This record gives sequence, C-alpha cells and structure tokens, in this order.
Amino acid sequence: GVHPQVIIRSMRRAATLAVQKIKDIAIPVKKNDEKEMRDLLLKCASTALSSKLVAASKEFFSQMVVDAVMTLGDLLPLNMIGIKKVTGGGLEDSLLVDGVAFKKTFSYAGFEMQPKNYTKPKLAMLNIELELKAERDNAEVRIDNVQEYQSIVDAEWKILYDKLDKIHASGAKVVLSKLPIGDVATQYFADRDMFCA
Repeated sequence: GVHPQVIIRSMRRAATLAVQKIKDIAIPVKKNDEKEMRDLLLKCASTALSSKLVAASKEFFSQMVVDAVMTLGDLLPLNMIGIKKVTGGGLEDSLLVDGVAFKKTFSYAGFEMQPKNYTKPKLAMLNIELELKAERDNAEVRIDNVQEYQSIVDAEWKILYDKLDKIHASGAKVVLSKLPIGDVATQYFADRDMFCA
C-alpha cells in the first residue's frame, strides 16, 4: 500500500504542473483591443456551437452571440441576455433585439393597426392593478336600492378610468406593470396607440 501522504503530495505536484502548463499555453487577451477581443469571442462561440443543433448556422449565431455580449459591456451581467422563442420560421429568421423585447399576444379589437415597436418611448412602470376587482367571498355591502348599487359600480369605474387617464396624460407610450392589466385597460391603451404588458 501507498501511504496517504505520498498520494496527497503527488496530487498537489500534479495540480501545480497542470496549472503551469495551462499558463504556458494560455493566450493573453488584450481587452483594450476591441477587434482582437471580438475575434477571440467569435472563435469561442463557434467552437461552443459546433456540437449543437445549430452547428450548420454557427457563423450566423456566433455573430449574434458576440453582438449580444459586446452590447452588455463590463457593467451588466450576462443573465441580462434573454431568448424569446417564437414558433414558425427558420433558424436564419432569428434576430438580436438591442433593447427590450416582449412576447405578447395581441387579442384586442384593432390590434392589427397598432404599432408593434417604439423607438425611445416614455415608459410607465407600475405596481398597481389596472382592472376591476371581483368582490371577495366574505365581503359584505348592504344597500337599500338600485341607485346605491349603481353608485358603487360607477365609483369603481371612475377609479379605474382616473388611473388610466393619468397614465395617458403622463405621455407614456409603453406601460409595464407587475400586477394584472385587464381587458378594459388594454383596450383603452390600444385606442391611444400605447403598448401595455
């Protein structure tokens, strides 16, 4: 048997030799030279894509991957690059959107005539619901006549339309909300050439 200390000493020596060999064959990258950096990234991307399903189009996708990475620069993390999959079309129909892309189903009246892209739009970033809320099961409202009920309904609609009017008056062309945007709000924005998601 071999003593464990001999095994450990040998492993450490092997690791040191391996690291030294990697340093010997390493190619220094000049980050200041953008063309050299781009060429190196293109080679790396092409090599990585050689064994994938897109190997036949690796030049096309290598360019796209490098463009996406170079767009981020040093300040933004790589997970800021997203991929939106859309059914239909071929591989060569893929494109890089230098900005933000939304995969949204347009289902309201007149959506065919709505603009589908905006250049430098004003954004409204919301954390409010833009829909009429259904009453909770345990909510209780006591009313004596139909007019009182109608006044409650009218007040709900007025609250919603006040919010929508203020958003429109802000000049925003794109409305993004963490919470649901209902059909009424979606149609309201569509009628005013605004996008919401």
